Amino acid sequence: MAELATIARPYAEALFRVAKSGDLQAWSAFVSEMAYVAAQPDVQALSHDPKVSDRQVSSTLLALLKSPVNDEAKNFIDMLVENDRIALLPEIGAQFQALKNAEEGAADVRITSAFPLNDAQVKELVALFEKKFGRKLNPSVDVDGALIGGVRVVVGDEVMDTSVRAKLQQMHVALTA
Repeated sequence: MAELATIARPYAEALFRVAKSGDLQAWSAFVSEMAYVAAQPDVQALSHDPKVSDRQVSSTLLALLKSPVNDEAKNFIDMLVENDRIALLPEIGAQFQALKNAEEGAADVRITSAFPLNDAQVKELVALFEKKFGRKLNPSVDVDGALIGGVRVVVGDEVMDTSVRAKLQQMHVALTA
């Protein structure tokens, strides 16, 4: 994975420089969409098919995108296809998001709950953790019934797991030690 990250870094940085000169939020959404589409197995297979021309791969990828595509984005996709770098798009998207977060002084937070959370609960959790981390947090929420109860919060490399499952695992370790 480190190799993909190393190769993707210059592409993400170049794309970020272009995005900063325009609408950063729109570019962020577009890059996320490109990364999602490029990660699909059918798109990966198409990009590696020797019977399919670069032009066909580019036009197919562009057709799969719902966002409007400007000339800069089209040129970026064409360049990735020509250099056989479509597989890098998910990593480029992740690095682009990290650059955007660093620029905004923000971070992504993944909240996993045993039960669905309403907007007020998510806002309350985000506000609590924004105070703790001292920066703006961009939440994404998942539901995982295996947690039994409570939440698991991941910000960068920090994990706060207050789920019932985690507490049961801690008890199991303590009892078997």
